[in-house]
Amino acid sequence: MSRRRHKGALTGTVSVPGDKSISHRALILSALAPGAGRITGLNTGSDVLATVTCLRRLGAELQLNTANHKVEVKGFGRAAEPRDVLDAANSGTTLRTLAGVCAGIPGMSVLTGDDTLRRRPMARIVEPLRAMGAVIDGREGGTLPPLYIRGGKLHGIDHRSPIASAQVKTCLLLAGLSAAGPTSVTEPRPSRDHTERMLLAAGVPVAREGTMVTVPGGSLPEPRDWVVPGDLSSAFFLIAAAVLVPGSDLTITGVGLNPTRVGALAVLRAMGADIDWAVDAEEVEPSGTVTVRHSTLTATTIEAVSIPGLLDEVPALALLATQAEGTTEFAGIAELRVKESDRIATMTAGLRALGAHVDAEGDVLRVTGPAPLSGGTVDSQGDHRIALSFAVAALIADSDVRITGWSAVETSFPEFLDLLAGARRKR
Repeated sequence: MSRRRHKGALTGTVSVPGDKSISHRALILSALAPGAGRITGLNTGSDVLATVTCLRRLGAELQLNTANHKVEVKGFGRAAEPRDVLDAANSGTTLRTLAGVCAGIPGMSVLTGDDTLRRRPMARIVEPLRAMGAVIDGREGGTLPPLYIRGGKLHGIDHRSPIASAQVKTCLLLAGLSAAGPTSVTEPRPSRDHTERMLLAAGVPVAREGTMVTVPGGSLPEPRDWVVPGDLSSAFFLIAAAVLVPGSDLTITGVGLNPTRVGALAVLRAMGADIDWAVDAEEVEPSGTVTVRHSTLTATTIEAVSIPGLLDEVPALALLATQAEGTTEFAGIAELRVKESDRIATMTAGLRALGAHVDAEGDVLRVTGPAPLSGGTVDSQGDHRIALSFAVAALIADSDVRITGWSAVETSFPEFLDLLAGARRKR
């Protein structure tokens, strides 16, 4: 996909599609609940649709209205052995979280995905699920998909995760619902807490103490209706565009403002961005409004302890750093090497191709600015967040930017170009 330079400022008020992480969880908890529920504001990108497909194969009845972003769900409660392979496509969230569900199902489940997903590490969930009593095999000793899970007869464990990962935590908590005895997950630092919030809202007595989360065994969520707020990680690409394009003054409404997700907004403010956000509704998840204007940025240092709260936004933050005065350093970002692509290598190569000054070594990324961006060709490696970051770069480049692998944007934010064009027309 080729993106021409866009000189128009981003103005007015927009809303973004539903939060992808919350959409996955709302679908799974609705399927695990023995009864009927409704989800509104569902993200309908291909990642979430992969979860829909897998849950249908596990026995849930889902009536999906993609045009209205709604779905009616009749849950299965305790799932039966699936009669077909569960294909997560490109969605790591789908595969890792449903592995926890499948670990509690008596019988055999097979989880796989596309070529990219089959290269992503699974030992982080396989080892603790085995410790709970699941029998799991797969490529390279079960460290890579496809995963073959023979579940049932689980017992709770006290797992201390070496990494802060909401996917790992969610997988084990979901498995713990089917286990005998409580299951606890302790992380080295907080990760996204959507699962804990939503389990509590669905009647599961979750206990939280510091970075430890515990669920009792033998529990099922209660059926209920869910409202999915706008996806802050998707909104961040519009926020980045507004910061970079002169004359911009953009307001984004109805967006999720979970405290474990607003780290990137705080980084932008530390860099000098003219940005404000406020919660105006809170039920299960807080949501509200973000207002952002074109700004002059200065460099900052982002410590490893902050990374779990802004991991998805690092590619866009790296782009923003190319226009900041000084050297911005991102520390402790090794997890970016095992996402949809090696995001450190992919972003470094792409930014250099456009004329930016970027250095990467191990789990540290340094970007020195301000640097004028030229046009050129960048390869997103089929990674939606990389593709979207370079679409924003095209807004300030001095000539056209060609992005290969643009179709990956369908996984999370297919509406991006339409929303961008609409914001540029408003005055």
